Amino acid sequence: MHFSYLSIICIVLVRSSWAGQNQDAESRRRHLSKGSDQTVFNNEFLKLSLDPSSDDAASQADFVFQKSSDTPPTFSALLDAIEVMQEHFFEVWQGTWPRAIDWTAAVMGTHISATLSSISDFKADHFKGMDYYDNSKRSVARRNRENLINKYFTQITSFYFGENAFSLRTQAFDDMLWVVLGWLESIKFINLHSQRGHKTTKDVGALKGHPKTSNWYGRQFIPQFAHRARLFYDLASKGWDTSLCGGGMIWNPYLTPYKNAITNQLFIAASISMYFNFPGDDNSSPFINQNVEQVHGLPPAKAHDPKYLDAAIEGYKWLSASNMTNEQGLYVDGFHIQGWRGGEDGSPGSGNCDVRDEMVYTYNQGVLLSGLRGLWRATGSIRYLEDGHALIRNVITATGWHQRHTEERWKWAGIGRNGVLEEACDSSGTCSQNGHTFKGIFFHHLNIFCAPLPRKRFDRNRQTVPVEDDIARLHRKSCESYSAWIRYNARAAYVTRDSNGIFGTWWGIPFQKAFEGTAEDRTSSGQGTDYRNHGVPKNDLWRLPNDPALQAHTREVDEQMENWRSDPNDRGRGRTVETQSGGLAVLRALWHSVDRGDFLT
Repeated sequence: MHFSYLSIICIVLVRSSWAGQNQDAESRRRHLSKGSDQTVFNNEFLKLSLDPSSDDAASQADFVFQKSSDTPPTFSALLDAIEVMQEHFFEVWQGTWPRAIDWTAAVMGTHISATLSSISDFKADHFKGMDYYDNSKRSVARRNRENLINKYFTQITSFYFGENAFSLRTQAFDDMLWVVLGWLESIKFINLHSQRGHKTTKDVGALKGHPKTSNWYGRQFIPQFAHRARLFYDLASKGWDTSLCGGGMIWNPYLTPYKNAITNQLFIAASISMYFNFPGDDNSSPFINQNVEQVHGLPPAKAHDPKYLDAAIEGYKWLSASNMTNEQGLYVDGFHIQGWRGGEDGSPGSGNCDVRDEMVYTYNQGVLLSGLRGLWRATGSIRYLEDGHALIRNVITATGWHQRHTEERWKWAGIGRNGVLEEACDSSGTCSQNGHTFKGIFFHHLNIFCAPLPRKRFDRNRQTVPVEDDIARLHRKSCESYSAWIRYNARAAYVTRDSNGIFGTWWGIPFQKAFEGTAEDRTSSGQGTDYRNHGVPKNDLWRLPNDPALQAHTREVDEQMENWRSDPNDRGRGRTVETQSGGLAVLRALWHSVDRGDFLT
């Protein structure tokens, strides 16, 4: 199917010209404004400046914006971010983001599908009731937005074939679980968008007795996406281990047993998402050889299987009792087992999770949030919501949010400074593409957690249960209390963009004056092992006996230090598709958290 995007432009945002051979083609800016024949926004949706002479933290964060009076700048910025991400980093002929790592590519797909849900939601909620939303203009608006959605959705479908699925099957268990969440997010989008103004089979003259379903073409991909999610969930589930620590997921089967936060949080989030979003799967591929005489395919998998809910409940029961949070209430990275030498002499060592690695990453505070939201939805237990809100508040405090107007604002507060979320590797410019991805993951799952609670939910028997108004109201007010912090971080991220519109990874640097303060102030905590950015250590705590040094699944650092003083975000790996996804995710969180509000006000 061919879509003439340029002939029926829906969204044209202000963008800087690209460097090199694509400069002319990519210098155009897409925008939306109220025109005579179609709905578009003013391309001068915002201008900003920072006062470098002010010493006051509040003044330094006080950007000056000029925007048209009747446009939503956050949404415009969101559309600009996804366009830059896809046009600059995605290759249609390869069906992927070529410079991404296998697992981060899965996360990129998750962000694109989630943003498509936001675009579809915007179309349904925002344009109804506007003065210019008459029949003729409504038709144009719908067609334009449908073309934009189709453009990015076809890239997601091409990623189904471009994803390095065979390699991912042999990688760590957390890598597999990112794949699960990615394709379930795509299914969520398809189901959402299918309900937005698309005729059903009954409406278009389906045969009598045929089930009434949407005729949107994207639904044909649900079985394929579901099958991949199911395959990778089944593979990853093999990481659940009760022989050590009484349970919990092992991170990597090729290293010594390490039960870390991210793999366990992913298992919880993926399990509850399978319970709600997996539509079932009767595809028997790949075939499994049971014996010489028979070849059996995979058995059918049913939708809403209680085994997924049970796995999520058990996963959180173990994690919450694991002592994996520090004195600030933040999740540290994980546990080794003292004295384990199973690969050499069969000794389980202590058999307990008793060697804790104190490293703190931002994504370890985020993935659990979507899992907790799902567990509440399935069980009705308010404890899951309470635990989620407590974690969010701990994160906000550990960014130095409450010290941002004091002399302590530049000091490392646990997971940031001056109120801005920060990775420990950001200030030194030593983040790998792994680290570049983490903040975006946090805001993606925060956004899922803080969505308004539904009026009804399904219990274990798939029966509808009303949601108490007081619980829904308390959840909404709690999430609203985070909006100032989210807006603050979105502003911090936004001003890191370069002339091509690509976000940097160190969001806090625009708020600082050229590394002012002491070395202690500028440096984050040195506790823990930063294996995500510097590689897995070559010692017997991490690696199997008699095994050659197994390199971490990450790219070598391409150091580019020469121009760092002009832009610290150009150091190390510089700007990547992963840093762009972080900007996309925080803008999306802002858009939803402030009820479709303005970027700054």
